[in-house]
Amino acid sequence: MSIKKLFPIFLLGLAVIVGFDASALAAVGQPAPWQLGLQKPVSPVAVEGHDFFILLTWLMTIITVIVLLLLLYVLFRFSAKRNPVPSKTTHHTLLEVVWTVVPVLILLVIAIPSFRLLYFADRVEDADLTLKIIGKQWYWTYEYPDNGNFTFDSLMIDEDTAVAEGKNRLLDVDNPVVLPVDQNIRLIMTSDDVIHNWAMPSLFIKLDAVPGRLNETWTRIPGEYAGTTLYGQCSELCGVNHAYMPIAVKAVTMEEYKAWVAKAQEQFASADLPSSVSVASAE
Repeated sequence: MSIKKLFPIFLLGLAVIVGFDASALAAVGQPAPWQLGLQKPVSPVAVEGHDFFILLTWLMTIITVIVLLLLLYVLFRFSAKRNPVPSKTTHHTLLEVVWTVVPVLILLVIAIPSFRLLYFADRVEDADLTLKIIGKQWYWTYEYPDNGNFTFDSLMIDEDTAVAEGKNRLLDVDNPVVLPVDQNIRLIMTSDDVIHNWAMPSLFIKLDAVPGRLNETWTRIPGEYAGTTLYGQCSELCGVNHAYMPIAVKAVTMEEYKAWVAKAQEQFASADLPSSVSVASAE
C-alpha cells in the first residue's frame, strides 16, 4: 500500500489518539471536504449516537494497540534465536480464563450503551408533530397528518440547475421537508414499491421504508439550528436511480412553520380521499 493511501488512515488514527472531535469542523447537516468521523450531531439521538461512536472508536483503538504490542512481544520473545527449544505447554488455566472473561466484559461495555441508545431512538411517547415519509422510485413523498394532511413529492434538482444556482449538487430538492425546531417529531416511514432507506446522518437516522409496513422513529432539532438545511440520501439500493433520491430537511422557527403550513395547504394536495370516493369505496 502506498504512502498516499496510508495518509488518510494515519490522520484518522492520529485524530482518535489525541481525542480530536472531527465533527466540530464539519458543515452542519452535510459532509465537508477532509471531514473525519461523523457529521456534527444535531438531534438528541445524534448526540447520544456520536458519543457511542467515540466510545467504540476508543475501544477499537485500545484493543488494536494491545494486540499489536502482544504480537511484537511474541515475535521478539519467542523467536528461534531467543527460544531454540520451544515450549510444549498446551494449557494455561489463567490465560484461558482471561481471554474468555475479557471479551465478555468488552461486549458488556458495548451492549449496555448500545441498547440504551437503541431504545432512546426507537419512538417518542408524546409527539408534537407527525411526519409520514413514503419512499418511491425514485423520489420521496411526505404527508403532514397533523396540519390538514396535505402531501407533496420531493425530487432532486437537476444537476446543472443546482450548480448554476449555487445549490448542493445531488443533495438539494425542489420541495424540502420543513420541520419546526424545539419540537418532538414522530417520523413514520413506508414505501410504495421497493425497500428504500431514509438516512439523515446529522440526525442519526437510518431507517428502512418497507412496502406494507410502518417503521417509526423520532427526532428533535434544537432552536439554534433554525434556518439550517440538513441533507441526507436514500441508503438502500432501490434501483437504477438510487443515487438520485436526496433528502433535504429545513429547520424553521414555529412562527415560520405555521406560515409555511398555511401556504402549503393551498399549494399542495390533500392526502385524504374526496368524500364521494370514500363513500363509493365503502359501498
